Amino acid sequence: MPFGGVDYFQIADLLSDEEKLVSATFRRFVDDEIMPVIGRHFREGTFDTSWPRKLGALGALGANLVGYGCPGLGPVAYGLIMQELERGDSGVRSFASVQGALVMYPIHAFGSEEQKQRYLPKMAAGELIGCFGLTEPDFGSNPSGMRTTAKETADGYVINGEKRWITSGGLAEVALVWAKCEDGAVRGFLVERGQKGFSTRDIHGKFSLRASVTSELVFEDCLVPKSALLPGVKGLRGPLSCLNQARFGIAWGAVGAAMACYDEALSYTKDRVQFAGKPIASHQLVQLKLVDMLQEITKAQLLSLQLGRLKEAGKVRPQQVSLAKRNNVKMALECARNARDLLGANGITDEYQAGRHMCNLESVFTYEGTDHIHTLIVGEDITGCSAF
Repeated sequence: MPFGGVDYFQIADLLSDEEKLVSATFRRFVDDEIMPVIGRHFREGTFDTSWPRKLGALGALGANLVGYGCPGLGPVAYGLIMQELERGDSGVRSFASVQGALVMYPIHAFGSEEQKQRYLPKMAAGELIGCFGLTEPDFGSNPSGMRTTAKETADGYVINGEKRWITSGGLAEVALVWAKCEDGAVRGFLVERGQKGFSTRDIHGKFSLRASVTSELVFEDCLVPKSALLPGVKGLRGPLSCLNQARFGIAWGAVGAAMACYDEALSYTKDRVQFAGKPIASHQLVQLKLVDMLQEITKAQLLSLQLGRLKEAGKVRPQQVSLAKRNNVKMALECARNARDLLGANGITDEYQAGRHMCNLESVFTYEGTDHIHTLIVGEDITGCSAF
């Protein structure tokens, strides 16, 4: 059933048959392939390396891109995929988002024909994993301050610098790295694993996104050929356009996490008996929390659907994506916290999923533009005054 079984306003009636089929397909995938093992992977801090090819076989990687082995689905169908994947786990959706929106999209939009042919079909199939190197140890929300440099030589470009908090960095066979050239312009480079001077270090000790690989990328006089340069874009417009694609998927994905938490809380409170032998769902304060969750999820579902329709029509603006990301992630985090509360002491064990989603969403709240940054983006749009 579309919308993860949570559809109080019959929003599924607004979907096309193709969109309903896509949602149902990925719901089954999450139920069959993700849910039975995600608790173990989160506990052990591991990523299941069988997932990329399985996701590729279903068309989840670069799902909204056309050609080169990509299915060319519409924005709403793509959003429903992200929603279902995050219903399973934010780390799984993060992998698909990075692969499709942050690596495949810029190659598709800004790459040479040779680059497209070389990378996109294998990436769409999940046979080749990519990562997106923008954030640095000292520069996240302010990418214009990046210190990674690319110096042109007769043989290509020499890259020096470091990137941090890079999803799939330790798994990736190609990194799309953004660096400042000598003229001050930011350019994108495709750096393959094994290139001399390029190394990765995984980040351990995370309490969030534990079923996802997060890494540092280190470049020490890393020489790449001139063919590694993305020829079609120059300046911050390149990486920011990629982030806008990813944020669209995150806005949908967060709703999936919220629905998972609501489903679990509703089921638990109807079964949990306390006080005169009655289920705790019969108590006013419990119903208040459940209704609040359902209300906010329904509003976020409608917001996401209209955002997708705007994107379909070519009318969506980055500021609208920012508002959706800001609203939906904040909503999902609050739902996860309420679900954890309704589960009582059980909510702090990984036998239940609310705590896992709650921890994951703390990262989603911060990455791809922090909540504060999206607030200021929308604030500037409505006032005409920049506050940063």
